[in-house]
Amino acid sequence: MRNGVGYGEDTTEQGDGWLRILLYVAFLLLLGSALTRFLIRHTGENLAPWVIALSATLAVLYVVEPLLGPSPTKRRYVWLGAVVAVWMALVWLAPSFGWCAVPLFFIGLRTLRPPAAIALIALITAASVTAHLRLAGRLDVDVFLAPPAIAAIAVAVFVQMDRQARRQRELIDDLIRTRRELAAIERREGTLAERQRLSMEIHDTLAQGLSSQQMLLQAADRVWDTDPATARTHVRTATAIAEHNLAEARRFVHDLAPADLADGDGLDQALQKLAERETSHRLTVRCHIDGTPVEPLPERVQSALLRIAQGALANVREHSGATTAALTLTYLDDQVVLDVADDGHGFDPTPEPASEPMAARDRGAGEGRARDGEPAGARGHGLPAIRTRTRQLGGTLTIESLPGEGTVLSAAIPVRPTAT
Repeated sequence: MRNGVGYGEDTTEQGDGWLRILLYVAFLLLLGSALTRFLIRHTGENLAPWVIALSATLAVLYVVEPLLGPSPTKRRYVWLGAVVAVWMALVWLAPSFGWCAVPLFFIGLRTLRPPAAIALIALITAASVTAHLRLAGRLDVDVFLAPPAIAAIAVAVFVQMDRQARRQRELIDDLIRTRRELAAIERREGTLAERQRLSMEIHDTLAQGLSSQQMLLQAADRVWDTDPATARTHVRTATAIAEHNLAEARRFVHDLAPADLADGDGLDQALQKLAERETSHRLTVRCHIDGTPVEPLPERVQSALLRIAQGALANVREHSGATTAALTLTYLDDQVVLDVADDGHGFDPTPEPASEPMAARDRGAGEGRARDGEPAGARGHGLPAIRTRTRQLGGTLTIESLPGEGTVLSAAIPVRPTAT
């Protein structure tokens, strides 16, 4: 057996079909030349009809071999026995047919297991040597040694070719298995990446909207009896946010594009609408646009910048205690920069790495949420999502803040981003 495949298995169906054709042509040429030589030298002898009939039978038997199928079966063994028997009869009548033994070696090696194949080759070699010695009438060293040498060469060639074919099949199997494993890994990574993207989309839209509604409704509840007009204003604002959230939810179902961009508005208009929507009695948000884009920004850049602005303003509203905030979109030659600044209480970014200082604010979010009745640790996608969005588009994120002096978040993204 060879890794589960015996020598008896027909390997020509697994990549060496050219060898089958070569053996057919060689066998028929050897058979034809031996028959021609016999007829030229033995014209008129009574053996000629027998030799012709046996030659035709052997040729037919050899040609029908593909019809037996690639796997060793009882029918194939019977066929091999018939071929060897007809050939031995021909060799006994005309020793020149002994040259047809070489293709028979390969048939035996393909069909039988090693012990049986070696025994068959030895039998064929012995029959050829005996026939030639009988024809010579004396002990001829060349006749005695040549057929075994040819048999050894044929076996060595077949074994080497079979070994190379087996290695090639193993390499192909390993390659196919590796490709399947890589495909499975890519599918899993794609699924995880899509889940992360969806979580960021939901956090920056629906979750932020629901948080705003909760704060407005809580504020309305506190002043419901003392200041009904203000309470109704809070309720109307919460209703407007709910309508926008509904549009976002429908957009999720449709194609997950930001609703502000799906209406055909550009990033500038979308940021203006966001600033107006986030402005309330507690926080005033202004939007500034500097420069003019040389060409329209790719949709994924516009979507990412809008989501970054939404996430940053959500942090400002919930955790900074700021009264004013500013969105500034600046178009440069090779990149677009979004700055989000607030006049909140700020924080000390030194304990965190330069690229991730706002993580402290995420951790401090639990205090603000506790005041609103939301358990600490319930959220925390804001800044990680902003960092991820910026990094995926090949951009950079910087955050500057000092206690009591507010915070400035700046996301710079190339005009032609390279996803990472």
